[in-house]
Amino acid sequence: MSKNPVDLWELERAARERGFALICGCDEAGAGPLAGPVYAGAVILPDGLELPYLNDSKQVTPKRRDLLFDQIKAQAAAWAVASVSPEEIDRTDILSARMRAMQLAINRLSPAPDYALIDGNRDRGKQFAIVTPHETVIKGDGRSASIAAASILAKVSRDRYMEEMAGKYPQYCFERHKGYGTRLHYQMLDHYGPSPIHRRSFLKKWEAGRDG
Repeated sequence: MSKNPVDLWELERAARERGFALICGCDEAGAGPLAGPVYAGAVILPDGLELPYLNDSKQVTPKRRDLLFDQIKAQAAAWAVASVSPEEIDRTDILSARMRAMQLAINRLSPAPDYALIDGNRDRGKQFAIVTPHETVIKGDGRSASIAAASILAKVSRDRYMEEMAGKYPQYCFERHKGYGTRLHYQMLDHYGPSPIHRRSFLKKWEAGRDG
C-alpha cells in the first residue's frame, strides 16, 4: 500500500478555524457481519501527527493495521474503543447500535472533545444519535487522519475479539471470516446452527431458507 496522497488534516484544520480545540474522529467496524458486536473507535490526534500508511482500515494490510494500532494508542492525545453486543443489536437495530457504539467511544475520551468528525452520512438511528457537536464525513476514513485512526482501532479491536471467539466456538471458523456472511460461514451455520454471539436479526433470511 502506498502512503495516502490526500491531505488528511484538512477537516481538522477547518474545525479548528471555526473555534474548536479538541477534535476527535470516530468510526465503527462490524456493521455487516452475522455475528459479534459492532465496535467503534474515537481518537484525538496531536495536530499534524505523521503516521506513515495511515488510511481507511480496509485499505491497510493486517500487519500494518496492527502496527498502526499500537502507534495510535501510544501517540494519540486521547483514544477509546466501545462496542455494542449482538443482543442489543437484535433489540434495537444496527444503525442505532452503530450510533450508540460511536457515542460511547466519544464519551470515553479524556480529555473530552469539543467536536467530532463522524465517518459516513448518518448521525442518528431510531433509538440512538450522536449528541456531541459534530459533522458527518462521507468516506471520512480516507479523508481525515482522526477518522482513519479511529477506523484502525475499531477494526483491529473487533478482529481480535472475533479471533478470541474462534477459540470459544471453533466450529464456526471465526478467525477466517470474522463473522461476515461468507460461504464458509453459512456452511457452518447450516451444520451447527447459530452460536450465542450470532445476531439473530441478521439470520432471518437464512432461517427462512432452512424452513423452506
